[in-house]
Amino acid sequence: MTLAAGSAAADDTDLHKPWDDLLGTYVSEHEDGVNRFNYGGLKSNADDVAKLDAYLDVFADLDFDTLTEPEQFAAYSNVYNALTVKHIIGRYPTKSIRSGYIVGPWKRVFTTIDGEERSLDAIEHEILRVEWDDPRVHYAINCAAYSCPNIQTDAWFAETLDEELDRAARDYVNDPRGVTIRRNGTLQVSTIYKWFREDFGGSNEGVIDHLLEYAEPELAALIEAKRRITKHEYDWALNDVEPVSGS
Repeated sequence: MTLAAGSAAADDTDLHKPWDDLLGTYVSEHEDGVNRFNYGGLKSNADDVAKLDAYLDVFADLDFDTLTEPEQFAAYSNVYNALTVKHIIGRYPTKSIRSGYIVGPWKRVFTTIDGEERSLDAIEHEILRVEWDDPRVHYAINCAAYSCPNIQTDAWFAETLDEELDRAARDYVNDPRGVTIRRNGTLQVSTIYKWFREDFGGSNEGVIDHLLEYAEPELAALIEAKRRITKHEYDWALNDVEPVSGS
């Protein structure tokens, strides 16, 4: 299943409006290019916590077969991000989504979608990555980490999905979290491009081609100059509005 530009889509604005409202309230853009989520602010607002829970509950009995492919992609991505936020505020304050886990919580955090219990891990690896042959999946979902592609200030909507996914890809590739040119001219890139290399062409050359698709001209010229990846980096610190003293 591919996510084709121009695919027919109905209006899913009402479906995702609660999540869109929460993002507009609690996500802020920062000068360093990293969007931050105010987890503490959300946790302290009982009405908005209830709004988040109610939003996730909507998908328990929603028949996804009635949705277009872009609508399904938007829904799964929004649910993944909302469920991640719910998990964080349940453990907040915390320094990282991985705090207290050997690897992480992704196989242990569940919600009901279309009548089935689904973990964060299943949404990402069994649904989004499998059903859509589109590397932009990795710019759609946010793992609450500093080095992750940004959590957006708006929900994903089917009508604007392709345009917004392209924008998210450009934002990340052209940010030092995505690509940094080392002193010797080689590339330091996000570890995302190593973990999921198969989604980006299956090789470092494939990754570089993907980066060039979204790189601004100045960065593209520097990438082309050596076309060599020599380092991967990833920071799991929480993408919070400010550091916390929790575990």
